Amino acid sequence: MSLELTRRRMLQTTGLGGAAALAGCVAGAPRADTSVDAGAVATAPTAQLDAAKPVDVDRIAADPRDLPPPITRTEPAVVPVELETLELVAEVEPGVTFDYMTFDGQVPGPLIRARVGDTIDLTIRNHPDNAMVHNVDFHACRGPGGGAEATLVAPGEERRLQFQVTYPGAFIYHCAVANVDYHISAGMFGIILVEPEEGLPAVDHEFYLGQHELYTEGETGEEGHHGFSFARMAAEDPTYVLMNGEKYAIGPQQYDEMNIRTDETVRIFYGVGGPNLFSSFHPIGSVWDEVYRQGALASPPDRYVQTTPVLPGSAAVVTMHTPVPGDYKLVDHALSRVARKGALAVVHAEGPENPDVFSPESAAEETA
Repeated sequence: MSLELTRRRMLQTTGLGGAAALAGCVAGAPRADTSVDAGAVATAPTAQLDAAKPVDVDRIAADPRDLPPPITRTEPAVVPVELETLELVAEVEPGVTFDYMTFDGQVPGPLIRARVGDTIDLTIRNHPDNAMVHNVDFHACRGPGGGAEATLVAPGEERRLQFQVTYPGAFIYHCAVANVDYHISAGMFGIILVEPEEGLPAVDHEFYLGQHELYTEGETGEEGHHGFSFARMAAEDPTYVLMNGEKYAIGPQQYDEMNIRTDETVRIFYGVGGPNLFSSFHPIGSVWDEVYRQGALASPPDRYVQTTPVLPGSAAVVTMHTPVPGDYKLVDHALSRVARKGALAVVHAEGPENPDVFSPESAAEETA
């Protein structure tokens, strides 16, 4: 495979679940004390699971920092894009394995960045070890199926497609073969960002996150290998609701990568693959300073938004800043999905205390 197979790294055996995941909603909690027993949210199994499988890759969650830099050129260009479809076994959480389907071995697939007027020169390859046919539908593409018909590839095949991006925004791309909901649920979605001709305002950090649901034969937290459940998908009853493909992946329990300073600004590109549930995207302890609803960069942003809906098959572009240090939990505010099913990422802000904005001292401490 094009990905080097690695040994699964040792993860903490506790998960950022239950009440701890929601601590920012009701009471503060020290950064080191945000763990509870991951098994606390598990329910009785619905089927006898096989043992967890050996994993193909150490990590399925996309690094939220791994995205192309802002575009500075002022003329259209040809943007080469290569995508490889990879079917991989990885852990949803420690002790729980699943057969993912991916673009380039990560969930969500790579963020593709272009500007209005560019031509995307796409090569898509289906790895010969795969079992299924795949393709890609770009919501930024004007053409039959968003390119899905032109990019249909069987294992071992590759296809090429060129299309011009003629309108700005953040748009979903996803696999669109028969059983499209299954392929998206298993991880096959991402964002293609089309910047306006004048570019985007400068910020200090950009991050990339994607939400989707897993429908499996086991229950949340039940150890073993989780086969896919078409019945649960038809009922829209997911076992997991995930950000970047793993339970509580982007935060202090696993990949603690969204770290900033309190004087810095952040832009987040947030895609919802679905296939069925929309996200009520909310930053606990803050608001979105700006929201480009549904990724519509040609429209003026909303300001100071507490929670923004992001529909399945759509995206949002949001900005935030954090004048007070600490952990800022990014959640789907359908909160059972956070406490029970894994929909959480964390931005950690370092910097001096700011008592003019936020002072946690009690009245008794102030008069002591």
